[in-house]
Amino acid sequence: MTDDEWKQYAAQALKAELAKAGVGYEDLIQRLHAIGVDESYKGIASKINRGTFSFLFFAQCMKALGKTEIRL
Repeated sequence: MTDDEWKQYAAQALKAELAKAGVGYEDLIQRLHAIGVDESYKGIASKINRGTFSFLFFAQCMKALGKTEIRL
């Protein structure tokens, strides 16, 4: 796969987890804030839509969603 395909895969994986949890970007911002991670709506939307986020950000999102396991 190309780098762009990997980015798309990453974005889809995170979006799928958000959808399963019924969480939108605004709710994600609040949940991240609750665990000490400050992100703006624009920042989150850009990262997720481009698929250019770090694994650290992905792990923070999973923690904010209360996920302890994911399937890729």
